[in-house]
Amino acid sequence: MRPFNEGGAWFESKAEIERFASTLAQDSPSHGSANAASRGRSTPPHSYRSPINATFSAASLRGIKMNLPLAEHYREILVGVGENPEREGLLDTPKRAAKAMQYLCNGYSLNLEEIINGALFESQSDEMVIVRDIELYSLCEHHMLPFIGKAHVAYIPTGRVLGLSKVARVVDMFARRLQIQENLTRQIADAIQRITDAAGVAVVIEAKHMCMMMRGVEKQNSVMTSSVMLGAFRESSATRHEFLQLIGRLS
Repeated sequence: MRPFNEGGAWFESKAEIERFASTLAQDSPSHGSANAASRGRSTPPHSYRSPINATFSAASLRGIKMNLPLAEHYREILVGVGENPEREGLLDTPKRAAKAMQYLCNGYSLNLEEIINGALFESQSDEMVIVRDIELYSLCEHHMLPFIGKAHVAYIPTGRVLGLSKVARVVDMFARRLQIQENLTRQIADAIQRITDAAGVAVVIEAKHMCMMMRGVEKQNSVMTSSVMLGAFRESSATRHEFLQLIGRLS
């Protein structure tokens, strides 16, 4: 069944719109019978559009099921490329595309404190820690096409080590945004440094960019490599050499 659009939000049915409007009427002090009474009239039973628009941000923060105006923009894109958004195969495409884009860019809603969640543990180790071959998927901010690859992350602890999965979560947090690979590499390195207060941090990313493969020069076998070295990795060629050797970039 095709979703309904009301006030820029997508709903599965008119009944869902009614439930949503009812929630807003209960939650909003500026909307409802008391406010209407002060103007000497009763509240219309199903006046959806105004409260939905007025409390749009608050509703999304409460997790109300909607795809925001993003779905309508995708519908316009379909029209713009010459498609018919009314045909059967495309009826739900704007909603699905909006949900996919929200997922691919969910890194904007995350922060380091939440994803680390206290997973720093005391350790006497002062040797290099490496997590290699962390797959990543991101979107090029210039063409909004994917780039896909892997990250290698290393740090030298100074009394505390980071929970293993948290390294991958840091990579994902910054990858799930509109990015260029150079900035992504720097952001991951700076975040690991900030979290661990390590003696050194190294990050290498290797990725293939669809904006270079599907369009433009259409080079199918090109791979971009970017690196950021902080602290001991930048200052010591021996430390840097050990890292590059361990991730298989030196023989």
